[in-house]
Order: sequence, then structure tokens, then C-alpha cells
Amino acid sequence: MNQNCQSKQIKIITIDGPAGAGKTTVSKLLAKQLGSLYVDTGALYRGVAYEVTRCQVDIHNQTELESLLTSLYFEFRPGEDGMHLFSSGQDISGSIRTPEISMLASSVSAIPAVREALLGIQKEIAEKNSTVFEGRDMGTVVFPDADHKFFLMADLDTRAGRRFSEMGSDDQNEKKSAQQTLDEVKASIAKRDHNDSTRKEAPLKAAPDAVKIDSTHLTPDEVVEQLLAYICR
Repeated sequence: MNQNCQSKQIKIITIDGPAGAGKTTVSKLLAKQLGSLYVDTGALYRGVAYEVTRCQVDIHNQTELESLLTSLYFEFRPGEDGMHLFSSGQDISGSIRTPEISMLASSVSAIPAVREALLGIQKEIAEKNSTVFEGRDMGTVVFPDADHKFFLMADLDTRAGRRFSEMGSDDQNEKKSAQQTLDEVKASIAKRDHNDSTRKEAPLKAAPDAVKIDSTHLTPDEVVEQLLAYICR
């Protein structure tokens, strides 16, 4: 590790970007390099979407939604393959990566009450740890004063191909959701891109002072190398 990184008091690093840009892999690798905690904030919104589905809550019914939100208790716990998300003591990590939950997570993340409910969890983590936060508005809304901000992107075809490969290799991902085709994955990502970037509440965009990195033709290790070059200089 570069000595400049070892000597710096790096508290918060944010990595934002659209689905399939490689944020998860890169964030995990970077956190490991820095000895920091890795937090997938998207998992929290997926967790809300999962509980909404499980409890059959109408997200347009404010009373029902707020009742659910006040009952939620999320926490991250380390596992052999990384951090796992628990909801009221139940590991739901293997249940929140389906296309259906992904789309619903995009919808619930635009609801102010949901964002407010999860904000406290994220702030509490940041107060106690040196952390790499992965998400869509970490550098713009949640941690505008982060030590380092990055926005990771890639072209749509590349992102769809990556997500399709992930779905085929991970048994936790609902067995490719009834064999979803690559074109369907691409269409789903494009739809989520539109939803995330056009929503009124905390839309997906790069922070003005974020470093933008295009990962289309880069390996995860090459992306991390670029991130460290900025962080450690």
C-alpha cells in the first residue's frame, strides 16, 4: 500500500454510478486495499423492497409504508464472501438480488420517507468506521463532504453483459430469474437508468467534484489502481 494512503486519515469514500458499472466489485477491492469497511447502500433499498414484497405493503399507502419502515431493523454482518444484510436477524442477502426486487428498489428509493429511514443507518456507520460507500447518491446527497468521491460508469452493452454473467454464475440470484435473456437484462437496466436519473428525489448523477471513471474497457483491478492514484497522491 502506498505510504501516503497509510498515513492519511481517510474516513469516507463514495462510489456512485449506474447498475452494472462495476461498483460492487471495485468498492470491495478498494475497501480491502485500504482496510476500510465496505457498505453497499443499494442493498438497504433492496432490503426495503424485499420487506415491502414479503409484507405485501402498498408503497403508495403512506400509513402502511411508514408502519413498515418503523418496524425495520437492518444490519450488515461480515460473512465468508463479504458483508451480508440482515433484516430483524434474518439473512436476506440471497433474496434481494432478483430483477423484480431491483426494479422495486429503484421505486422505493425515490420515496422521501424511505430515504429518511435509511439515512440514519448510513450516518451511524460512517461515524464509527473508515468506509467505502457504494450507491447512487452517496456523493451528492448522503455524504457531500466525503473525503473522496468517484462516479463509475460504462456503456450499456458492457453493463448488461456483466449483469447477465453475474446472474448466470450466482446461485443466489433466482437462477437467472426464469432464464432472463441478455436483451431483457439490457432493457431492464436501461429502464432503471431512466428511473434513477429522472426521479425528483436524489436522482442518479455525478457530484460536481466527483472523479469520473469509465470502466468499459478496464478490469476491476485497473479501476482500483486509478482510484488509489487519486486517493494516495
